[in-house]
Amino acid sequence: MEVETLALAHEIDFSFWALFARATLVVKLVMIMLIAASFWAWAIIVQNIILYRKTRTEAAMFDRAFWSGEPLDELYDQIGAAPTGGAEKVFVAGMTEWRRSHREDGGLIAGAAARIDRSMDVAIAKESETLTAGHSFLATVGSTAPFVGLFGTVWGIMNAFIEIAAQQNTNLAVVAPGIAEALLATGLGLLAAIPAVVFYNKLSADSDRILSGYEAFADEFSTILSRQLDS
Repeated sequence: MEVETLALAHEIDFSFWALFARATLVVKLVMIMLIAASFWAWAIIVQNIILYRKTRTEAAMFDRAFWSGEPLDELYDQIGAAPTGGAEKVFVAGMTEWRRSHREDGGLIAGAAARIDRSMDVAIAKESETLTAGHSFLATVGSTAPFVGLFGTVWGIMNAFIEIAAQQNTNLAVVAPGIAEALLATGLGLLAAIPAVVFYNKLSADSDRILSGYEAFADEFSTILSRQLDS
């Protein structure tokens, strides 16, 4: 009897597609949701990695141009009204407000320093929204995907026991498929959650470093402009 049971269990297809096809509707929906969340999370991860690499390159190029000794007005005219990198946008925001703060007689309107700082802070805030886009989704997937997968597993095991009771048979050929289908949901939940958590932490740290660089540049630029205001 045991030999026949093992033979029947050996003949059962335990491939991913077979397990998915045999699963109940609820478990199938859970699996589809987790697979979609995983693909979306990876799309966000790849997009952010490319964005951060491009942002660092643009920031390095701008830093070389800014500290090259070239007059700031000439650098501003070269960049024009369409800056590409985040550092350029912060610089343009500050320089734009600097020029607007000059009166026709060449004097400065009162409160110019505060307005310049505020303009650069707004530019940094906008860059922060761009750099952190999708992070909340990664955090959500990382925290909820294991529980969604666990729900699918619990539902699948419940139906497996119902099937066992209906057939009044507890041999391996009856138990194994239902348990395997149920555990697949948990596996997919972990498969979606682990990369999301790892890259959420990494991307958050990378974006914080980039934004810290923008803030440091804004402080240095504000100091340079304040010297000109005092003179």
